[in-house]
Amino acid sequence: MELKECINFLLSVSQNKVFKHFSKLLEEYGVTPAQYGVLNCLWREGQLSPKQIGEMVHLEAPTVSGILDKMQKAELIERSVDPNNRRNVLVIATEKSNEIREEVEAATNKLNDKVFQDLTESDTEALKKALEAIIKSDF
Repeated sequence: MELKECINFLLSVSQNKVFKHFSKLLEEYGVTPAQYGVLNCLWREGQLSPKQIGEMVHLEAPTVSGILDKMQKAELIERSVDPNNRRNVLVIATEKSNEIREEVEAATNKLNDKVFQDLTESDTEALKKALEAIIKSDF
């Protein structure tokens, strides 16, 4: 099989290219692409548990925990004990992260514009739909 026919190769190489570009765009805000995923969830949903965040960004608990540790040190999030269930932790975006929201979301739009610049609108929608189908698939 040619490498260009291998879905793993195509997804890995394209993801790496997008990741590097996104990392560069977010660098000035002190945010990584993974941290952006967490912030996006918090900005849209408000207070969440680490488990909820993990489900939303499709990451395992230890990975989410590591991301949250770094974000807390950078003062991008705060964690607190759930007053209704002391075994649960709740995560919220800090004022510091809320202050950069507009710029970070503009950088994300810039990323999307760059990635999709050579695709038609229907090709862009087809690609998004195909990637969502892969994410949802059971294998």
